[in-house]
Amino acid sequence: MDLLVSASSVHGISDRSGPGWIHVAEGQIEASGHGEPPREADLHHDGILAPGLIDAQINGAYGADFAAASDDDWTRIVTRLPETGVTAIVPTFITAPIEQDVADLHAYADRLASTHEGTRLLPCHVEGPFLAPTRRGAHREELLIDPTPERVQALIVAGGDALGYVTLAPERDGAIAAIGAFTSAGVRVAVGHSDASASTVNAAVEAGATLVTHLFNAQSPLLPREPGVVGAALANPGLTLGLIADLYHVKAEAIRVAFTAAQGRVMLVTDNLAAFGMPPGKYELGGQVVIVKPDDPARRVDGTIAGATTGLDACMANAVASGVLLEDAIAAVTSVPATALGHAQLGHLRPGAAADFVLLGADDLLTQQTWIRGAKVFDRERLTVRD
Repeated sequence: MDLLVSASSVHGISDRSGPGWIHVAEGQIEASGHGEPPREADLHHDGILAPGLIDAQINGAYGADFAAASDDDWTRIVTRLPETGVTAIVPTFITAPIEQDVADLHAYADRLASTHEGTRLLPCHVEGPFLAPTRRGAHREELLIDPTPERVQALIVAGGDALGYVTLAPERDGAIAAIGAFTSAGVRVAVGHSDASASTVNAAVEAGATLVTHLFNAQSPLLPREPGVVGAALANPGLTLGLIADLYHVKAEAIRVAFTAAQGRVMLVTDNLAAFGMPPGKYELGGQVVIVKPDDPARRVDGTIAGATTGLDACMANAVASGVLLEDAIAAVTSVPATALGHAQLGHLRPGAAADFVLLGADDLLTQQTWIRGAKVFDRERLTVRD
């Protein structure tokens, strides 16, 4: 489809925003610019035009956990996620026995190699099992282990190009060496579920770690004489920080702190689980029961928060409502994750980019239309394309 789209406010072409346009052809951005389009637009939106949203940490949605999802479940998830503006995801597999991780990675590699419609599937995220028991969150303590060379190599071989990043606690025995092994194989490493000191986190960065998993949650806090994971994350410019802005995991003031202290380094993630898009009830995360009640985050039976149930466009809106600049919030779900995860064709609207874009409401920032590979995959029926 050859299509010219204009909007009152366009983000992702350059460092500035304002009226602008994009020209889409053969699934890519052929041209883009600020100001008046070169001809009458086929589609004009009075709100915001932005690159497609990228969710760098999601465990499941619409009734299915990725670790146990059937083919129909995967199809349902990638078909419906565009309702929240999400055009690409990094599926997350949480702590399991290494043998199960290996099986999941083989299965996901096969899925990634196949073609599908809807939200793009990016190389996945394995969260665990190399985590700190004291910061395990919803992960099963009996499955947490050290990253021995044999275990690390098993994940590297099984995942291949389908493994994008691994979350580990850098204070575990062998973790610093494991970071070097993962990164040498092209797998990114995130610090998370960790009780590490700031010096240990900085050592992890020197070894190759570049990410932090869900800042503030399940990690050593910022204290005046021991800055911990949080302090090192905010201070070290080599780290990109995942943040769950659902206002349960992280309150508004903490959201502002993160964006202020780590400007340009925050990527919003959902950490959604199977319960996202579903009514309250009992669901599964990594083989454990989680309970969702109205106006409350998902919790394990013991009350521990376990994943989230808020769309990525809503997380972006929460960040703006918390005092984050609109352009920074949009970057946190587009260009920041794309850059941090190495996907150069995603997260922007410059010529040569994939034609993944969203039209957002000017006031509520919620998704009105979603386009992937130059094709419309979601429409709230408020907008129409001219014949």
